[in-house]
Amino acid sequence: MTTQHTTGPTDEGARRWRRLRNGIAGALSTLVAFLLLSSRYAPDRPVNYERIEDRFKYGTIGGDTDSGLPLRVVQVLPRMFPEYLPAGRGDYTAFGFIQEPGHPMPIGFSVRRRAIDLVGLNCAVCHVGSVRASEDSAPVHYLAMPANTVDLQAYFLFLFRCAADARFTPDVVIDEVEKDGALFPADRLLYRAAVEQMREGLLRQRDSLSVFLLQNPRSGPGRVDTFNPYKTRQFAAYYRGNIPAEERIGTVDFPSIWNQGPRHGMHLHWDGNNTSVNERNVSAAFGAGATREDVDLPRINRIEEWLNELPPPAFPFKSDADPAQLGRGQALYAERCAGCHAIGGASVGRVVPIEEIGTDEHRLNSYTQAFRQLQVSYGRGYDWEFRHFQKTHGYANQPLDGIWARAPYLHNGSVPTLWDLLTPAERRPARFYRGHDVYDAARVGFRVDVREVEGRRAFLFDTSLPGNSSQGHTGARYGTELSDSDKWALIEYLKTL
Repeated sequence: MTTQHTTGPTDEGARRWRRLRNGIAGALSTLVAFLLLSSRYAPDRPVNYERIEDRFKYGTIGGDTDSGLPLRVVQVLPRMFPEYLPAGRGDYTAFGFIQEPGHPMPIGFSVRRRAIDLVGLNCAVCHVGSVRASEDSAPVHYLAMPANTVDLQAYFLFLFRCAADARFTPDVVIDEVEKDGALFPADRLLYRAAVEQMREGLLRQRDSLSVFLLQNPRSGPGRVDTFNPYKTRQFAAYYRGNIPAEERIGTVDFPSIWNQGPRHGMHLHWDGNNTSVNERNVSAAFGAGATREDVDLPRINRIEEWLNELPPPAFPFKSDADPAQLGRGQALYAERCAGCHAIGGASVGRVVPIEEIGTDEHRLNSYTQAFRQLQVSYGRGYDWEFRHFQKTHGYANQPLDGIWARAPYLHNGSVPTLWDLLTPAERRPARFYRGHDVYDAARVGFRVDVREVEGRRAFLFDTSLPGNSSQGHTGARYGTELSDSDKWALIEYLKTL
């Protein structure tokens, strides 16, 4: 006998409730997945920082957008291609970058979410310096100081060599990336495209810069060619690779950027080619990889406001100068230096003709009237439009605040210490080591004899090479004919600025 089961109102209601419950659960799961994916693959979300110091060190200025590189790929390159690193280090500190604990990349690198994490450069990559008392002592880092240890050219050469290596393929790179944690399936597809794009972009950049990389002397640490890369990127259609030899070398030392408030209206850049702090900052952002459309003006302006008031760091070493020697040094400074280099001085922030100052002319010649017009056209119609760039015929007098931390000296970093700067040009060191952070507290600068610190080799600077001359800023007008006792007194006073 077969028993038939009939469906009553209670059973039907239970099934309807289960269907409704399952439908709600499915909808909630879909919503949660959508929200998670929307968050994970948000189109544009830079990493933000509360403290202004961290914003300066790690915040975006726009260089992590179109020029950004996949963070996880960049992180594994030293492990994949150790043979392309400078000897002695196995990570990005090999290029003099400063790595702080808890951060995915060194100071000067920002991170942005754009489908996958991208990394780019910011202001701090050129403007955080390092000082130590001896080879064995711990370094102290100073914000807004020239990045004396950072070799940007060597870093980019490393990236170019990695991209040109036959192992730089999506499969090999992704396998290496996943050693640090598996990727989501969708991420693997994104990384395949990103690796190909990164390789092609780096090789294009290498080829465009070859005119400088193959023919110019190496920049070395603490230096950069500020404007010439524009000629192969933003202005490539004008130059078409034909860059005259007389304007091909534009290498300069990184400057300090503290105490910017009094500098508004002064002639900025080494050759004084702009009188607007904001325009100078925007121009620098383009040098770090930002584009006209992506340059982050609000964040740049916030950093500018902070730098306007940031004081220079105090001289960190003990001085044995007595009050009489300091008083003598102060009097010599007022007599010999203040007119050109004290804030409020009659000639501070003004351009001294090259015929008078007599320093290396290459940087001056690299910036031309034609280039200036290209810059003006490049910015026309944008909020940051360039209105204050100009061609000059010399180098600008700069205030000497925090001068102890701005070694080596002259615009091209060709004079290692203040003592050497007060020495007649023909007796200055012809070759010396730079790019380390071991300080010479007596002569005020970095020691010239240190070849290696913590396994990282220093760079041998040769003043006989084009763009590296240590001539100029010499003679009675510049204090090189003072007695030794007067020079030491002046140096002791300069430590206090």
